[in-house]
Amino acid sequence: MSQTRYVLSYGDAFVDYIARSHENKEFDLYLGGATVNVAAGASRLGLPSRFITITGDDEVSDFVRAQMDEEGVDLQHAVFAPEKRATSVYVHLTEESDRIFANYIDPTPDIQVKPEHLQEEAFEQAVTFHFCSGTMFHPVALETTRRAVELARDKGVLLSFDVNVRPLRWESEERCRETIIEFMNRSHMVKMTREEMYFLMETEDFEEGIERLQKYSIPLVFLTDGENGTICLVDGQQIHAPVTPVVPVDTTGAGDAFIAGVLYHVYHYGFPETHADVLECAMFGNKLGALCATKQGALTAMPRLEEIEDL
Repeated sequence: MSQTRYVLSYGDAFVDYIARSHENKEFDLYLGGATVNVAAGASRLGLPSRFITITGDDEVSDFVRAQMDEEGVDLQHAVFAPEKRATSVYVHLTEESDRIFANYIDPTPDIQVKPEHLQEEAFEQAVTFHFCSGTMFHPVALETTRRAVELARDKGVLLSFDVNVRPLRWESEERCRETIIEFMNRSHMVKMTREEMYFLMETEDFEEGIERLQKYSIPLVFLTDGENGTICLVDGQQIHAPVTPVVPVDTTGAGDAFIAGVLYHVYHYGFPETHADVLECAMFGNKLGALCATKQGALTAMPRLEEIEDL
């Protein structure tokens, strides 16, 4: 077995049908999904990246695998099920060029990576395991995530969790909230937006939300807030990581680029132990998120290492 250390991610491989114009009649096909963006974003930064997902035998699944291969993401721990069909998201454009998620289609929702599909060896050399709540509304995916987290913790792998709140996919907001908080409590690093904090902590008051959030035993929380930068919660304290202002073109995927930057920093320098390390890690993530926002698209806008070095 190779001794190369890598970042490991798990999630659903989406395809995005993005409108070519605000008439929303013609669409281009792109690989998508939050965890896909992170896996590919990490690879673009030069990290060995592996991804656990499930694909089928149709042309769209062929497209997904080919795109992942082109991005340098290793699928050796992924699952092949001939009847699986990729989830599709149709993205419309407004006349102001803003993106609207118009339709979400999952033809085979019950065909998921199962707990027994997970290979223990996948976690042996992983530095970090990244996941989000995107598929946890499905009972099989939820159990698979629990098993993956268990394997990661047993192997001493750092857990990176993007809460990625999507309440409309859940049977209730309360179930969504309870499940996400369960995994927050088991993770080493948790990323959320200001709006997601309000939802999870059930308050519209920022300071009250911070106070409630800090009651949980999470070693490091990244609270991202766009042009305002990131607030890092560690040891009961707040550390503000500013971001260099940019002119945003499309903020889709900026949060995923931020996470890829965090994983890069942790891969090379370890879990940030000091406040100075936390600040440096978050500011690097901010730089990636900002750079992503200056381009159209999500995965297509994930920065490459040479672009960061040019800044």
